[in-house]
Amino acid sequence: MRSIIPSPLAILPWRTLLLVLAIGCFGLVVLYSAANGSLRPWALPQGVRFFVFLGGALVLSRVPLSWWRNLAFPAYGALVVALLLVELLGAVRGGSQRWLDLGFIRLQPSELMKIGIVLAAARFYEMLPAAETRKFVAIWPVAVLIGVPAALVMLQPDLGTALMICAGGVTVMFLAGVPLRLFLGGAAALAVAAPLAFMFALHDYQRNRVLIFMDPESDPLGTGYHISQSKIAIGSGGIFGKGFLNGTQSHLDYLPEGHTDFVFATMAEEWGLIGGVFVIAAFLLVIRWGINVGVRAESRFAKLIAAGLSTTIFFYVAINLMMVMGLAPVVGIPLPLVSFGGSAQMTVLISLGILMGIDRTNRHTTSW
Repeated sequence: MRSIIPSPLAILPWRTLLLVLAIGCFGLVVLYSAANGSLRPWALPQGVRFFVFLGGALVLSRVPLSWWRNLAFPAYGALVVALLLVELLGAVRGGSQRWLDLGFIRLQPSELMKIGIVLAAARFYEMLPAAETRKFVAIWPVAVLIGVPAALVMLQPDLGTALMICAGGVTVMFLAGVPLRLFLGGAAALAVAAPLAFMFALHDYQRNRVLIFMDPESDPLGTGYHISQSKIAIGSGGIFGKGFLNGTQSHLDYLPEGHTDFVFATMAEEWGLIGGVFVIAAFLLVIRWGINVGVRAESRFAKLIAAGLSTTIFFYVAINLMMVMGLAPVVGIPLPLVSFGGSAQMTVLISLGILMGIDRTNRHTTSW
């Protein structure tokens, strides 16, 4: 088979690609059902974007690791400038100012910053001498790298994305070997600052979401409506679901945002526990592959970005699932490759493209 299949194709991680393809196509089926059996307005554009971005991921898998190393800080700087431009010129949609309207596409720089912060933090720790990793100099520069974009994203406002930027950067810090005592000190400072941030930094609707998370039944027809209807949809699906195109919560418009943030609830109502387990298991296998890519990587930079990007995908999935099940406040994190929208889809597939590039450099011998 090695003599028949071209090497660039044979070296690709086909099992992972098939899993990604299965998740993406299943998402299109869910969006088709959410639109009452119509390709528009969600399934068709989502499918076009998915296959375009998947092709882009395959192209990125051919990019040498040295390119990412050289682009880490310039890309981070460009994304910070883009976030500043969002504040000045950004398009407003749904009450939030998060997008740059480039004419042919609406770009959300905060989504790409989830990759940018991982690359920048990994590059910093690669440059930092190993002996300095256990000193304070190993934490404050990356804290600044994380804090600047997170603050700009909070101004949009977008609490969920800001938290994910922080989570990606902190994950790289932890994996780089920053001592636990420094994390405990940061956690103590965060615990002190959290009440002040809750009172003065969050918008009113964000504070209400946190309060409703603690007691969703206190306002079931107001702020708690999303969580209540989501849990009703998931619970009514049972083990095998109501059947394709037979969901009632989404089709009768009881479930808000059933094609974006709460698409998992739409899916679980029609496909039940079986469909939910399939989606979760597929994502876990993709994340496991990404972690293994980092374990096999030879350079410190490759190990850190592989682990950082894999955990970024994990945070996407975990936060969204906790959100729709009422285990976390509603923070607007979509389920990647399934929820309607191109920004999260692009971010995840770019991450997979970089991971495939690292995996390609790891393989000295290939087999079909």
